[in-house]
Amino acid sequence: MVKQERALRTRETLVRSAAEMFHQEGFTVASLATISRRAGVSNGALHFHFANKAAVADAVEESALARLRAVTADGPKAADCCLQRLVDATYRLARELSDDVVLRAGFELGGDPARPPGVDLRGYWQHWVRETLRQAGERGELRPEVVPEEAATAVVAGTVGMEVLGTRQPEWLDPRTVGRFWRLLLPTLAPTGLLAALSADGVDTEAPEE
Repeated sequence: MVKQERALRTRETLVRSAAEMFHQEGFTVASLATISRRAGVSNGALHFHFANKAAVADAVEESALARLRAVTADGPKAADCCLQRLVDATYRLARELSDDVVLRAGFELGGDPARPPGVDLRGYWQHWVRETLRQAGERGELRPEVVPEEAATAVVAGTVGMEVLGTRQPEWLDPRTVGRFWRLLLPTLAPTGLLAALSADGVDTEAPEE
């Protein structure tokens, strides 16, 4: 049991180390030697867990997907309104992209042309946004003229744009940026009667005032 726990900790350390190097240098430049050195383990220990760099990248993406699923999961304080859940999830996504290098690297690896197709985090996010807005439409949470698929296109374009730009410009992932986005978009999506009940600053978030 002790050996298994130690092996698990070593693997987690290697995944985080790899995420840091992929984020800083990109998949092509990052080397296994640098990853193992940053993790404080030997090359032999790295190869015990991963056959090659592609396998390490796969592990980073899989770990990032688990984190993204947590971002989109309905927690104990989840809003009853689909639109509010969507708003809240974008705040969580921006915060986790800022704070969690594994999630950050997972998104970046998915867009790296040097990597063969693997876990598609942006595709997962797109599907979740589309499904959430479809449910919002079914529940009467969208204006009559709003087509859920078209609304999803706008939300995905805006949020993925923040994710990409936030790689080098952290202000794109600031809660204030997310708030500006929703204050602009929510009035075009929500019926007047529902709009007053929605918070563009998110529920249980700490979006600072403008």
